[in-house]
Formats: sequence, C-alpha cells, structure tokens
Amino acid sequence: MKHKRYEKLGEDIYSGELRSGLRINVVTKPGFRHGFAVLAANYGGAHRRFSLGGTMHDTPAGVAHFLEHKMFDMPDGDNALATLAANGAQPNAFTSSGMTAYYFGCTEGFEENLRMLIKFVSTPYFTDETVAKEQGIIGQEICMVEDDPGYVIYNRLMRMLYAHHPIRDQVAGSIESIAQISAQTLYDCHRAFYAPSNMTLCVAADCDPERIFGIADKLLTHERQETPKADMGESETEYPHESFCEERMEVSAPQFFIGAKLTPAPDGDALLRQKLVSQLALRTLLGQSGDFYSSLYADGTLGRNFGYETDYAAGTATIIIHGQSEAPRKVLAELKGAVKNVSERGLDPDAFDAAKKAMFGSELRALDHFDALCFALVEGQFGGYCALDGFEVLESIKKAECEEFISTQLSPDRLAMSIISPVKAQ
Repeated sequence: MKHKRYEKLGEDIYSGELRSGLRINVVTKPGFRHGFAVLAANYGGAHRRFSLGGTMHDTPAGVAHFLEHKMFDMPDGDNALATLAANGAQPNAFTSSGMTAYYFGCTEGFEENLRMLIKFVSTPYFTDETVAKEQGIIGQEICMVEDDPGYVIYNRLMRMLYAHHPIRDQVAGSIESIAQISAQTLYDCHRAFYAPSNMTLCVAADCDPERIFGIADKLLTHERQETPKADMGESETEYPHESFCEERMEVSAPQFFIGAKLTPAPDGDALLRQKLVSQLALRTLLGQSGDFYSSLYADGTLGRNFGYETDYAAGTATIIIHGQSEAPRKVLAELKGAVKNVSERGLDPDAFDAAKKAMFGSELRALDHFDALCFALVEGQFGGYCALDGFEVLESIKKAECEEFISTQLSPDRLAMSIISPVKAQ
C-alpha cells in the first residue's frame, strides 16, 4: 500500500493492489460520518466480444446490464440490496458502455456494508428460472426507454457517429438479444470480467486504509486471474458515419444532440490531460458566461437546459452538446461559426482564464462529494492515472492547447446532429 499526500488539496490517498489483482484506492476523510464505496468492473455494454485463454467469445448484447440486475441475488435467498438498505446504507448500481459499478453510501456500519458489497459482487448465483423472470423485467425496461425521447436522440447520435464500435448499441440490449442469455452465459461472463484483476475498489470515508485492504483481501480469492481482452470491431475514422438526422416524437419542443468523436489518448498522464483539455476547451467555448451561449440565450434560441461534455467509455471518446431549441439548425450554424472564430482569432484570454478558475473551483468542491470523488477514482484507475493528479495538470494547461482542440475536434466535417421534433399537427 502506497500513501500520497496532496498538500494543496488537503487530501490523503492510499493505493495498492491485492494478491488477487484488485486495485484499491482509499481517500481518508477524518471527521466525516458519511462514507462511500464503489466496487467496479471494467466491463460494460460494449464488451460483447472478447478473448480469454486463447479463445474468442461472442456474447449477446445486454449481458453486462443483465448481470448487474442479477448480482444482488444471494444463494441463501437473501437480496443484497435489501440487506444493505436494512443496515442503513443507500446502495445502487449501474451499467454503462464501459463499466459496471456497485456502490453504497452510509453514515454507520461502513465496514459491515463494505463486506456485504464485496461478498455479493464476488458471489454469482443464477438459475434458469430467475433468468427467465428477469428477461421479462428487462424487456419491459427496454420498451420503456425506446419511447423516451432523451434515449432515442442519444442512441441515434451514437449510431450516426460510430459505424462499427458496439458503443452504438443500447447497453441493455434488445428483446431478441436478451432472449439468448442463460444462467450459464452470466456465469461465464462473471468469471471472465468480475475477476478481481479486472476490478477496482474506491473508498472515501473516515477509515483505516489497512482495514479496508484487509477486508477485501480476506473476502476475495488470492488467485490472480487472466484479464479478458475486448474486441471492439473495425477501427473507426475520425468522421461521423452520418451527419444529420431528424425524427418526430411526442415532445413539446425540438431537442438536439450535436456530437463528434475523437481518438482517446493512451492510458496514463496523456489520457488525463486530454480529458481536462477537452473539459476546459468546451467550458471556455460553450460555458454560460461565454459569448456563444449568452447571445443564443438572449435571443431565445437556447435555454437553461443547454449542456456539453466529453464521454470516455470502452475505448471511445465522444463530445456531446445537447439542449432544447426551436431553432436547432441555428445552434449548429452558430457553433460552426464560433469554432471558425477560434481557429482564426483564438480564444479570448480573459474568458479562458475565467473558465480555468471556475473549473478548478468546481473540481475542488467535488472533493466533498464522496460519490463523485470515488467515481472519478474508478475512471482514473481504469484509465491508468490518479484523478487527484488532475488539479496540477489543469493548472498547466495552456490556451493554445484548448484552441487546437476546438479547431481540430469540432471542425464542421466532424460534427453530427440528431434532432427530435414535435409530431406535426394534423
């Protein structure tokens, strides 16, 4: 176990790797009653084809999400979710394209809840009967999201941007794909992807780091298992597969998603820097205090629900700009104009400095949100860096880096737009 003190942040982190290969990060929070823990697998909806032990495996879409649903069932008939809740914890889980995470927050009984978290995630229990029942439940969930405009517009954008990568498909799969999932499918994928060497545990609490390491080491196998290697299909170009799509649904006003894909930097410091450059560049260009948003908000083109982010998942990086507008095409045209202006004149120095200070402040405040801190540590662990190093990296980012990012990654030929418009009156 290694200890690092971040003096400027007032934070201590203890990190290390168990004999099983599980990587652990503990940020100690002296004096806080609340604690938070995340146990995550480097396994998401996009990890459908993989090699293990020299053999290639193909699995149906939706297995990672299905597995998340069934992991709370215990062999003794108990449900781990109910047990954690009865012990005063607030447990939950999610599956994204790139990971599956199980987590809880609590103000008492932290070690007991941590034991339960590790125990149920490492104890698969499935039967054909419970799998068949879950197929019906998840099938209803799939039907519900297919009627959700927010999901439809996002999914459509991903299919426009990516021609081959499985990130273009729904994490939960389809009615047809989940019908192919059996108890054996779940056991096989749990054995492959829930190996401790493919997982990480991140904790933020007033705790003894040695006890956290000891609890995990006692409950998990000491055998280091092989880590599966995902096959994401053919390589993608830097340009979208399609550039524009408009669909109609029962919405009150047009909704839009604008996207662009970029090639993620190699794991480690380069990836951390790229993520921060991306965030800072978008904040400077599109933030609420900037000219782009201010002018479009003033004339009513954009509202308060405008947002932007860069999503890194399963070996991809996707810039997503979204909102609601009666004139979505105008938003796209103004964005192209703003990018052109940056290419020709650069970013306003004062706007860049203000965005940098604001971003530093928001990241600093996030340290007191234990859930955000732990999820950032998880992403960093899977990306080969420590999230707490981001503050020093952020301070070193130059305006020219953000200008280059905007000019290159948001050039007109790299943008795709998905719109959901209201159904036309008869």
